[in-house]
Amino acid sequence: MRYVLWRVGLAVPTVIGVVTVVFLLIHLIPGDPIDVMLGETALQADRDVLRHQLGLHRPLPVQYGLYLQRLAHGSLGRSLAGGRPVRRMIVARLPATLELAAAGMLVAMLIALPLGVAAAARPRSAVDTLSSAVALLGAVIPSFWLGPMLMLIFAVWLGWLPVSGRGGVSHLLLPAATLGCGMAALLTRLLRASLLERVGEDYVRAARAKGASGARVLLRHVLPTALLPVLTLLGLQAGALLSGAILTETIFSWPGLGRLTVQAIQTRDYPLVQGCVLVMALTYVAANLATDLLCAWADPRVRTRE
Repeated sequence: MRYVLWRVGLAVPTVIGVVTVVFLLIHLIPGDPIDVMLGETALQADRDVLRHQLGLHRPLPVQYGLYLQRLAHGSLGRSLAGGRPVRRMIVARLPATLELAAAGMLVAMLIALPLGVAAAARPRSAVDTLSSAVALLGAVIPSFWLGPMLMLIFAVWLGWLPVSGRGGVSHLLLPAATLGCGMAALLTRLLRASLLERVGEDYVRAARAKGASGARVLLRHVLPTALLPVLTLLGLQAGALLSGAILTETIFSWPGLGRLTVQAIQTRDYPLVQGCVLVMALTYVAANLATDLLCAWADPRVRTRE
């Protein structure tokens, strides 16, 4: 319990720092939401009236205090465009982003586990070389190039999958592959290194001395202990998938939180941008916290080192 409280205590200032940085950045970058809403040719009197209605005439410290006060009451404010509650807009889009992130992680695991195990089973072989090449290729190809290429091949040329939008499993395949390939490269290399690091341990030699086959030793004895660093990376990448989904959702017109964030930035919708980024940051912090606690539960040595 002391370890849990200590990790939660570290997460609190992180969240406060994220809230502050997001508020300052969105207000200090050039641009005026009034120009977006009314146009640059609007009368100054109309601009002043709308600015007072939205509370943008107040000094920045006052706006920040009001923002923190709303957060303390569980309110994210209302969108400047339309006046809809930001919380409802985020709740409506969040399931699509979580669905895409889970599918991307599943794709990454389906690629990384067989490649990593095969490469560790036969190091310096053709399989190992192929695995390393695939991992390197997945790491260096950016998603803003991979997404359109997958769309061009499987949606335009072959006509097997839909181009964009959210529907059934067919709509999910291309964006999930785009999102999961980069993470699969990291997981493959980490899993291979973790497996090779443990094949020389005493319990592995003891299992081999008892007559266990190489495949059984690798899958039954080595793989479970080698998954701890992979689990840590998965937890870190779970939060990163939400931020990475911004680009993927824009490419495939996926109606998730990332696309909503881009639209809010384009219209200078302060409350909506702050709400979207805050939810992403909280998800990232929660994923890291859950990973720390899970690793501490799986390996008690983690608790004693803190």
